[in-house]
Amino acid sequence: MSQIVVAGALISGATLLVAQRQRPPELAGLWELPGGKVAPGENEADALVRELREELGVDVVVGERVGADVPISESLVLRAYLVTHTGGALHPHDHRALRWVTASDLAALDWVPADRAWLPELAKRLGA
Repeated sequence: MSQIVVAGALISGATLLVAQRQRPPELAGLWELPGGKVAPGENEADALVRELREELGVDVVVGERVGADVPISESLVLRAYLVTHTGGALHPHDHRALRWVTASDLAALDWVPADRAWLPELAKRLGA
């Protein structure tokens, strides 16, 4: 069975929160939707709430899926969800930087390869 990795698309108005990776070395400096692995016994929404609290210091409510599953390897599958910020102040606990971007910024960012699959849908949701 595949390990699920969840990512959160936090949209505020016409902007999307993106996070710049610190590690591993091959992904450091690239931008992504923040998130992480679903732990055994945890559902995807709970995992995303936990990961975003750990990585960003915020509380979120998990909404609908964004785009299709993205296979990262034979054993890892990446899945994105819309999230709504409900509390806490954003802080990059686990990333080099955080940035709010618009639909016109998406194509110019140096994305983690797996997250590129969602750019068309993210652009639509940002009003492009």
